[in-house]
Amino acid sequence: MWCQRLVWLLWGQRGSTGRRWPRLPQDPGPILTALARCHSTAPASPCCAWQLHQDHLELRYGSTVMRLDFVWLRDHCRSASCYNAKTNQRSLDTASVDLGIQPQAVRVDETTLFLTWPDGHVTRYGLEWLAKNSYEGQKQQVMHPRILWNAEIYQQAQVPSIDCRSFLETDEGLKEFLQNFLLYGIAFVENVTPTKEDTKILAERVSIIRETIYGRMWYFTSDFSRGDTAYTKLALDRHTDTTYFQEPCGIQVFHCLKHEGTGGRTLLVDGFHAAEQVLRQAPEHFELLAKVPLKHEYVENVGGCHNHMIGVGPVLNVYPWNNELYLIRYNNYDRAVFNTVPHDVVRRWYHAHRALTTELRRPDNELWVKLKPGKALFVDNWRVLHGREAFTGYRQLCGCYLTRDDVLNTARLLGLQA
Repeated sequence: MWCQRLVWLLWGQRGSTGRRWPRLPQDPGPILTALARCHSTAPASPCCAWQLHQDHLELRYGSTVMRLDFVWLRDHCRSASCYNAKTNQRSLDTASVDLGIQPQAVRVDETTLFLTWPDGHVTRYGLEWLAKNSYEGQKQQVMHPRILWNAEIYQQAQVPSIDCRSFLETDEGLKEFLQNFLLYGIAFVENVTPTKEDTKILAERVSIIRETIYGRMWYFTSDFSRGDTAYTKLALDRHTDTTYFQEPCGIQVFHCLKHEGTGGRTLLVDGFHAAEQVLRQAPEHFELLAKVPLKHEYVENVGGCHNHMIGVGPVLNVYPWNNELYLIRYNNYDRAVFNTVPHDVVRRWYHAHRALTTELRRPDNELWVKLKPGKALFVDNWRVLHGREAFTGYRQLCGCYLTRDDVLNTARLLGLQA
């Protein structure tokens, strides 16, 4: 109680109608930092220092020093009147919060932050929750844990394929498959009946199939039935698909149903591993590839197929708060006219693009896989580039694109971080 009395003396508290702290002065920080230590009943507690500023609260919890804006603290209140815990939705009208709001009282114990607002409303925050959800906490975390790989790393990991029956019929099999997929960006299912119908059943186990200009399930041979190099027997350099979509497709499924000939191995390259090497060796190149927007374009006039798609975005896409890479958009076949930056940036961008291409084309980054009937491959199209060597003979391939949100949703429901 002596701490509260000290507050009233220092701030001139008057009246006998109740002990309400007055509106905070312009910078009461040094006083309240000392008082925070008084409020702590456990000197060894990780939350033993906090300081109030004119527009935010500075709070140290463990090794994390958080700076929490008062408007943010009011907006994220989890009380019953502000947040519907059943639907996990905000009930508070954010636009009704005074942008100059300040708490009338602040208290911190070993586990909880308490704020009393001018209208008497009390907000409570668990310190663990704040440390996790603050900007400073998010900077220390990754959204998607991954294992970056080259061919040797992946082969030495001996990542197992999942049996089709286990994948389709058990949560354990599905979870193991998704864990492999999340960590490496690729995963295999074995003993799949080599038909388009059975491949469709496989895909729908993890996601809704994304319908595109190619339909839901695509099925092709080298008959050039579409205006795309993929419908030939030619080799394909490493690339990601649908860069010409504003949101490139998230996951791609491949299943070779038949091949009577030679060649045709599939090439896989971890784009994030290559980008990480660029970041280490030439961070200015990484930054430029993450900032300069490009246009990718798909123009098709073959038979009854008429399409003109344009997608815009940088080669590398990162979360701005922690610089974590989440999408690579790389396809030299479909890159449109480069006219999105002035001339003094163009040459620097080409140097950066060359640095990334050099990493992507290093032989030790190339994982070659022979797809055979019964072995289905799932590829994270936002991370792993794929290609193909030239082939001879008759080759049938089927597959589809999956909605990324639904794959990650399935993974989270099984307890995985995704």
